[in-house]
Amino acid sequence: MLDTMLGNYFPILLFILVGLLVGALSMLAGWLFAPNRPDSEKLSPYECGFEAFEDARIKFDVRYYLVAILFILFDLEIAFLFPWAVVLNEIGMFGFIAMLVFLSILIVGFIYEWMKGALEWD
Repeated sequence: MLDTMLGNYFPILLFILVGLLVGALSMLAGWLFAPNRPDSEKLSPYECGFEAFEDARIKFDVRYYLVAILFILFDLEIAFLFPWAVVLNEIGMFGFIAMLVFLSILIVGFIYEWMKGALEWD
C-alpha cells in the first residue's frame, strides 16, 4: 500500500524538485554571469525620475488602507460570481436566489460605504 501511495505522488514530488532545481540554477547563473558595475546612478534611490523628497518610512493615511480593503472585498465578490455563472444551469432557481441575496447584502454595504464617504478621497 505504501508503495502505491508513493507511486501516485511521485510525479508531484518530481515536479516540485525540478521546479526548485530550475529556480536555483537560474538564480545561480544570474549571480555568476551578471555584470557587476555599480555606479552612483545605479545605487541612488529612484522615485519617478527625480530625487526622493521625503523619507520612505512615512505613515500612510488610514483612508489608503480603507480603500484597499474595500477593493479586496469587491474583488472577491467578482471572484464568487464567475463560478456561480458557470454552474448556473445545474444549481437552478435556488442558486439564483442565493446569489441575489448575496449580491443584495453587498449592494447594501456598498451604499452604506458610499453614504458614509468611505470612497471619497480629499
